[in-house]
Amino acid sequence: MVPIAYFCSMNLVAPTHIANYIGGILQAPVSNKYLPNINPATGEVYSHTPDSDANDVDAAVAAAKVAFPAWSVTPTEERFRILNKIAQLIDDNLDALALAETNDNGKPLWLSKRVDIPRASSNFRFFATGIMHFSTDSHSMEDKAINYTLRQPVGIVGCISPWNLPLYLFTWKIAPALAAGNCVIAKPSEVTPMTAYLLSVICQEAGLPAGVLNIIHGTGPDCGSAIVAHPVIKAISFTGSTRAGRDIAAVAAPMFKKISLELGGKNPNIIFADCDWEKMMRTTIQSSFSNQGQICLCGSRILVEESIYEKFKAEFVARAAKLIPGDPLDDNSKQGAIVSQLHYDKILGCIELAKQEGGTILLGGKAMQGTGRCQNGLFIEPTVIEGLGANCRTNMEEIFGPVVTIQSFKTEDEALQLANTSDYGLAATIWTQDISRANRVAGKVQSGIIWVNCWLLRDLRTPFGGVKNSGVGREGGWEALRFFTEAKNVCIEL
Repeated sequence: MVPIAYFCSMNLVAPTHIANYIGGILQAPVSNKYLPNINPATGEVYSHTPDSDANDVDAAVAAAKVAFPAWSVTPTEERFRILNKIAQLIDDNLDALALAETNDNGKPLWLSKRVDIPRASSNFRFFATGIMHFSTDSHSMEDKAINYTLRQPVGIVGCISPWNLPLYLFTWKIAPALAAGNCVIAKPSEVTPMTAYLLSVICQEAGLPAGVLNIIHGTGPDCGSAIVAHPVIKAISFTGSTRAGRDIAAVAAPMFKKISLELGGKNPNIIFADCDWEKMMRTTIQSSFSNQGQICLCGSRILVEESIYEKFKAEFVARAAKLIPGDPLDDNSKQGAIVSQLHYDKILGCIELAKQEGGTILLGGKAMQGTGRCQNGLFIEPTVIEGLGANCRTNMEEIFGPVVTIQSFKTEDEALQLANTSDYGLAATIWTQDISRANRVAGKVQSGIIWVNCWLLRDLRTPFGGVKNSGVGREGGWEALRFFTEAKNVCIEL
């Protein structure tokens, strides 16, 4: 086990009171008010995060306005150098950042080390390199004129990220915005603020100019809303709930801000009888319960061809039963704690609703008492439910926890009907050895991301985002750099 107190090469320390990062300076919120930061695995308040408001956002915007003129014309090579140094410092401080992520979020420490923190450095490294290769178009009108397109930074942008993959998704937004020459007002989730604070310290060490990145901690209603509504902030990139995304669009759209909204999911796993059984089973367990099911890409509706349904059900339940939640600092724990009391109560409420709707609990369905230092932690057993129709609330509404439903289908058309019933359309997984069927079904499933015979295999160059209630716009690769720039056409008569 790793001790709670930790240090590293930069003396990167989790403070008792987190600071905002404005104009290159770590500082207290204007109100001097703080929110408790709770370790969900122990139930203990282990630090406090700023309860920032519009005054802090105004200060951050003022700092960004001073920084923007110089940063927007900083040579791409220099931006590359700074962002690449941030990536290296994240790698150098893997242990400290991973422990901070686990203490904030409740996920197993091995998962933070293996996935969350490495992906955060990859985000910076990818976009640092990407901006060096970002190009624009030119169009010749024979001997009349030539048109060329300039891609210029939007200006000051707002980036608001969620609690489930805190540093991973925070950097996924910040890195392309900075690479494109924007100044950023960023708000991490108030539920998991620590790694965003530690990133502030890393940015100071890396030499990021003051005011280019400003990190404000606080709640959605008091801090996030002020970012969205601020007239100087020209674009909003948000990842979170569909409800919050709808509220953001209602404010930002009339102000003609650019918006990118990556919202909820109710993702189907479509399993045909000709699948690679062992690979499918191993990956489906992972896609159902990774990070306690708190990933927007998790497959929460498992659709299984009727001829293999009973076999699948027996083996899937047996394997899921081995995922016993435990202390996130224990390398043997396959499941950690639920992120907060509020979300814990919501998940248990969703399980009760499933029972009321006639669902049969095949596994789990209950809270679990932790042991040792985790006796007051927020743990829920992996839960598998069958016997529910496609249109019930349990199969239509996002639960975002270690809860999956299983349903059977007879034909390909029925599988597609079940998959597309949801109002969400973020991701789907298809399991079949028939390449024609794979392409046919992939083309008809209403989702922005389709995995065939795999899950969460990510190429950062590809567009990321959903359809229907899963969001607006795309992130990743050139899509992100296009979002954070404005296109300007220049026509020169010859």
